[in-house]
Parts: sequence; C-alpha cells; structure tokens
Amino acid sequence: MIKSLALRSVRGFRDFIAHEASGGYVLMAAAALALIVANSPLAGAYFHALHAPVGPMGVQHWINDGLMALFFLLVGLEIKREVLDGQLSRPADVLLPGAAALGGVALPALIYLAFNRAHPESIAGWAIPSATDIAFALGVLALLGSRVPTSLKIFLTAIAIMDDLAAIVIIALFYTAQLHLLYLAGAGLVLVVLVALNRLKVTALWAYLMLGAVLWFLVLKSGVHATLAGVALALTIPLRGGRHSPLQRLEHLLHKPVAFVVTPIFGFANADLSFAGVGLTALLDPVPLGVALGLFLGKQAGVFGVAFTLIKLGWARLPRGASFGQLYGVAVLCGVGFTMSLFIGALAFEAPHLIDETKIGVLAGSLASALVGMAILKMARPGAGG
Repeated sequence: MIKSLALRSVRGFRDFIAHEASGGYVLMAAAALALIVANSPLAGAYFHALHAPVGPMGVQHWINDGLMALFFLLVGLEIKREVLDGQLSRPADVLLPGAAALGGVALPALIYLAFNRAHPESIAGWAIPSATDIAFALGVLALLGSRVPTSLKIFLTAIAIMDDLAAIVIIALFYTAQLHLLYLAGAGLVLVVLVALNRLKVTALWAYLMLGAVLWFLVLKSGVHATLAGVALALTIPLRGGRHSPLQRLEHLLHKPVAFVVTPIFGFANADLSFAGVGLTALLDPVPLGVALGLFLGKQAGVFGVAFTLIKLGWARLPRGASFGQLYGVAVLCGVGFTMSLFIGALAFEAPHLIDETKIGVLAGSLASALVGMAILKMARPGAGG
C-alpha cells in the first residue's frame, strides 16, 4: 500500500515536471510566498538576507546579474532555434506574431509615458510594461486545457519570443551603465573566439560554457548588463546536428533548472513587496498606474489591434481552429509581464520607492491580465475546426 502510494507520488511528480506549464505554477507559488514572507514577522530576516554581501555583490545582485544570465542564455537558445529551424523560420509564420508583438511592445510604453511624462525621475521605466512572461501566460493557458487550440499556444509562444528579443535589444540600448572600454574589448575578443569555435564546427559544450563564464565576467565589468552575455553566448552555440546538436542538448539541460530553480528564485527575491502603509491610492501614482494600465490595456490593445488589422486586410490568417474571441483572450494574457517586467524595473530605477511602485504596478497589471484573459477564453466560442 505504502509502496503503491510512493510510486504514484513519484509518477505524479514526474508528470508535473514534464508539463510545459509547470514552471509557471512554481513561479506563481514563489512570488506568492515572497509576498507572504515580506508581510510576515519574517520580513526583517528576509530583506536582510536579500541584501547580505556575498563577495563583491549582494545576494539579490547575484540572483539578478548572475543566476538570470542562465535564463537569458535559455531565451537566446530558444530564439536562435526558432529563427533557424522552428516557428519563426518562415517569413509567413513571422508576420502575425511579429507585428502583434511589436504593437504589444510599443503601446504599453506609450501608455506608461503618458502617465509619467511630467515626472523625469520615472521616465526611465517606460519599457517595464512592454514584456510578456511566457511561463506565467502558458501556466494560465494550461488551466484551460483543450478549450484553447494548440495554434493559439504556438501564437502566444511566438509573441513571447519576439517580446524577449525586443527586451534584450531595449536592455542593451537603454539600460546600459557607463561603459568600460577595456573590459568591453575583452568581451568582444572572447565573443570572436566563440564564433571561431562555431565556424570550426567545434561541438564540445564545455569549451563554449567555459568561455561563456569569462564572457559573463567581462560583460559584468564592462557596464553592459551581465545577463546579455547569456544571449551572446547562446547565439554562438552550434545548431547543426538536429536533436543532438550542442544547442538542443544545452537547451534540454537548461530547461528544467531555469523553469524550476532560476525563475522561482528570481520571483522569490524580487516580489519582495511589503504592503505596510500601502493603500489602494498607491495604484494611482504615475509609476504603478502607468505600469498596470500598460500591461493590462496596452498589451491587449497592441497585440489584438495589430493582429485583427492584419487578418482583416488579408495579410495574415487567424490561427487554425481559433476564433477572434479566443485571439482576444490570448492578447489579454500577453499583459502578464511578471519576470521580465520586474527585471527591467530593477534596471530602470535605483530609488527604493520607485522599485516598490513598479512591483505594485506589475503585480496589479499581471493579475488583472491573467484573470480577465482566463475569463474571456472560458466564454469565447471556438473557431472553425476548433
């Protein structure tokens, strides 16, 4: 009896780990736990631990600059694979999610700027509501099961990949500190060596990863955000060889550690918002209001507005088996911006009160997008063939 229960528990755990949306559930739980701890008698120890020095940086700094480099490495690998040999490899497949993603990046930024244009200290946060958290969004979609056609899950994934690419470019161009040219030149030299390894058809992953660690250190010291080293490294990993290529092997190795360790730790360390003295009026301040409305209204209007226009013009097709109602529900889900939005917020601001206001806006906008998007998808009729 006990052995049977144990075997069923192990099988259930394996099934949970294997599910594509499970990482989203763990991330949600980590964020919820952070909010509980930050508003409990353990809050003092929690905040002290986050800022405790470990070598040259604090714990939270190591998480955001070090551990998250693995997240960006995985993002870079996924982007490269999809562009070269996946959902984004044909121009016809790129147009709809690409254009919709562009609308979903631009409109939230404009909404944020509309509320913050008169506040110079908060202008730098314009990119915070421009990102979609794919783990969270897919987690919500998974709760709906077969009610959502596979074509829309692919559409959402493609948008999130485009979003991540846009976020990487934005971080590189707009959230880079003062540059140290010597370290930057060293990083460039390491990158040249990595490209040479690719051209020479070297497939030993350890060689790329060792040089990647050096690249991360040099990028960290250069003033460019260190996580971008993960993206740069990913673009040099060879894809040749199909499922057994170095890129596919590394992506497979990273997927579960990033989903079940890296992003939950990031969520636990960055959803550290104390509600002491915070009322509903806090949402009406320019930063949280701009972030929340950018995520909730800007994302859905940008994604759905562009997609609807392209489809009606005949330049793109509605995803197979989907209706416009379901497409709109997925567009609303794009407003779940948790991980990347918090990450950009940490880069944009140094003032603690602005960082806390960012967290209020991200949590409010993401929660509203998740709940409303799920409700719309539950009520929406399936499309033809759905």
